[in-house]
Amino acid sequence: MNDSKGNKRQPPARHFDPYGKRVDRGDTTVIHTESHADHQAPFSHTPLSTQTIEGRNAVLEALRAEITIDKVFIANGETDAALRHIASTAREVGAVVVDVDRRKLDKMSTTHSHQGVIALAACVQYATVEDILNNAQQRSQKPLIVICESISDPHNLGAIIRTCEAVGAHGVIIPKRRSAGLGATVAKASSGAVYHVPVARVPNLTATISELKKAGLWIFGASADGDTTLWEADFTGSAALVIGSEGSGISRLVSENCDFQICIPMHGKISSLNASVSAALLLYEALRQRKPHPATATNQG
Repeated sequence: MNDSKGNKRQPPARHFDPYGKRVDRGDTTVIHTESHADHQAPFSHTPLSTQTIEGRNAVLEALRAEITIDKVFIANGETDAALRHIASTAREVGAVVVDVDRRKLDKMSTTHSHQGVIALAACVQYATVEDILNNAQQRSQKPLIVICESISDPHNLGAIIRTCEAVGAHGVIIPKRRSAGLGATVAKASSGAVYHVPVARVPNLTATISELKKAGLWIFGASADGDTTLWEADFTGSAALVIGSEGSGISRLVSENCDFQICIPMHGKISSLNASVSAALLLYEALRQRKPHPATATNQG
């Protein structure tokens, strides 16, 4: 299989295993596999109280209490010192600060006394990329990760996380900006899978991809212009699947950092699939390749 940059990263036989779980038997390298029943991860999120926090004092105290905040919305044109302090405190703890029209805050508000600021708390703690890799290592499996670039629809993100849990993937990576966060809608759309699948939120996807490559993962970008179909791709090694945004797909910079461009054949009049559907197809092809005996899988109905 050729990559998109002239085979600069040549895949070794059946891929490099970053955890050294191979057994050499003569001329044949055997990779340990496990049954589908073993896919449950030792990693577990601690559920948090999902809430919208309104008002200057309430938001500031939530930040000081180290509640996991996804986003802080501040009314455009508000320049007083209190809101500037809230914005800087939010950025220091990794929350995304968004300037919005006051009318949007009025629509979001349930108390009608937001004082120009509303914060959205996450329903679970975010993991780290290291947590995701450790999740695979603890299960003695080659990592299988989904990277979601700019999936802004929380229903799509929730559906992707749900499929990740179903196939036993080790985690999901999302960017801090231009992405849905782990709010109540994502939790509901995932049918609770957010409490079992580690989700890491990173400031720079290309830098994260570089780190994953150093850890031995191969990066597969889902692209309509891909030169390899999902059935031709080799997902048996340590892999990260990149799913682009609902509208524009994978960005140029992220695409250039993928090792392979994978397409899903389309024979109808519609030229693209929903992001969560694309992710499901790729994940189940990866599961099929990694689990050669489907009879061991449990039928969830």
